[in-house]
Order: sequence, then structure tokens, then C-alpha cells
Amino acid sequence: MAPRAPRRYDPDRRHRIIDAAIRVIGRSGIAGLSHRTVAAEADVPLGSTTYHFASLDELLVAALRRTNEGFAAAVRESGALTDPEADLAAELARLTGQWLGGGRTGVELEYELYLAALRRPALRPVAAEWTDGVVTALSARTDPATARALVALLDGICLQVLLTDTAYDEEYAAEMLGRLLV
Repeated sequence: MAPRAPRRYDPDRRHRIIDAAIRVIGRSGIAGLSHRTVAAEADVPLGSTTYHFASLDELLVAALRRTNEGFAAAVRESGALTDPEADLAAELARLTGQWLGGGRTGVELEYELYLAALRRPALRPVAAEWTDGVVTALSARTDPATARALVALLDGICLQVLLTDTAYDEEYAAEMLGRLLV
């Protein structure tokens, strides 16, 4: 019996697979995602993708978690949440503008994964985690019901910008967010 080749230690492989899945989805949409396309993108054996993610839904959950980090972290780190004198509506409008201005492809990817939860129940808890995380952060400055309404309005504004190819209007967003905070 031939001796086995030593196993290669690769602690970052799972992360590289998730990043590769995000790139595949960004380029080809969820329909283009397969263990094979991700393995090729990550430059890992096909068995590595199925070892770390038994199903595509598991891989999508990991990708959605990774993409959710950006905007929620910006909200949590915003000084407007700890400064009662700060204009929360203006700060949220500014953060949303930065997020949308960071690259349409990235925002589209986040929303594609987020909205995939409509047809993929495995993604629903992760989509809810994002919403709940932002609501929790905003609840430092307002009540939870208003915080949830703010998140819903931001989602609506972002979807309109993405779906209609219109420019983001920070002044309009700040005004509408301000109406909820009255």
C-alpha cells in the first residue's frame, strides 16, 4: 500500500471559497453558482467546496453573511448612534450614499443574495440577521419600531435606485428618514 501524501494545511481555504462564490455571483448571478464554478474560481479541488459546504444553500448562507458585514458595520460604527445631538437622518442618508457609491456591482450582489431568501428558505434567517442587526444598532437612538421602519425605508430607497437606474438623492433620503424620526 502506497503511503498517503501529506495533507496540505490551508486554514484560509473556506474563506477563499466564500470569496470565490461572491465573485461568481457578482459576475454570473446566483444561477451561475455551482460547486464546480466556485472551485475553479477559488483554484481549489472540487472536493474542497463540497467538504466545506455540503449544499449550495450552505455556500449562499456564508456568502450572504459575508456581504452583510459592510453597511451594518458602518451603521454600528457611526458616531450618530452615540451622539444624541447628531442628525441621525442625515448620517443614515450619508452612509447609504457611501454604500451605494462604493460600486453598483457590490450593492447589486448584496441585494441579489438578500432577495434570494424569497425563494431559498435557508437564507431567510441570515437576511433577518442583517435587518435585526441594523435595527438593534439604530435602537440606540430610537425605539425598535421606528428603527425597523428606518431600515425598511432604506431598503426601499436602495431598491428604487438599483431598479430604476436613478441617481441616489441624499437630500431626499435624509428628509424622508427625518419624517420617521419626528
